[in-house]
Amino acid sequence: MTAITDTKTKIEIRPFISLGAANHGWLNAHHHFSFADYYDPARMSWGAIRVWNDDIIAPQSGFPPHPHADMEIITYVRTGAITHKDSMGNEGRTEAGDVQVMSAGSGVRHAEYNLENDPTTIFQIWIMPNRKGGSPSWGAKPFPKGDRSGAWQVLASGFAADVDALPIRTDARVLGATIKAGDSLNYEVGATRHAYMVPATGSVEIDGQRAYARDGVAIGEGPITITAIEDAEIVLVDSE
Repeated sequence: MTAITDTKTKIEIRPFISLGAANHGWLNAHHHFSFADYYDPARMSWGAIRVWNDDIIAPQSGFPPHPHADMEIITYVRTGAITHKDSMGNEGRTEAGDVQVMSAGSGVRHAEYNLENDPTTIFQIWIMPNRKGGSPSWGAKPFPKGDRSGAWQVLASGFAADVDALPIRTDARVLGATIKAGDSLNYEVGATRHAYMVPATGSVEIDGQRAYARDGVAIGEGPITITAIEDAEIVLVDSE
């Protein structure tokens, strides 16, 4: 189902119910873009954004070691915590509201486990890098939600000016914000850029169109106004 506005900024709401889905028992996954056994030629990517998975990981389970190369992988933890291990020797636990990034570079193996006693929910976002190869890297950082109340906070970025963000190797930003019911937040997508937004919680209205928790919103060039219908936590990626 597609809803395109007739305003300058093109907005497509992708309802959660329309996403690709796969329930493996330990993992209940929903795919905003074609992934694994889910294929939709109209949802291969949005600009450089290749994957946005909405995952629920059962307690004491997770993704065993597996390889990646030439991809920027950002994990936004919504609830619970994820524990990371990789072939570079990195280990870390990232809690709800915080973010980890992995630049796969020339190749890396990693595992992601929910070692908690309750389900963990994450957004895992893949963005295509500007260049192939290079040494892989990993990093994680806490981002207190109070710091993004009513304002955008850059969580990960490929731009040197974003000194407080986790670095990624692509001309993109991953941003987060929380908005109180009735309040609004503006954003402008630059020329030739692509933005994709998902409310982690709550519901919002974007230039007259409603998006609920876990819906996807594909946004083209131009300005938008996001108004919270109920208290909302949102994640937005702005890429080439």
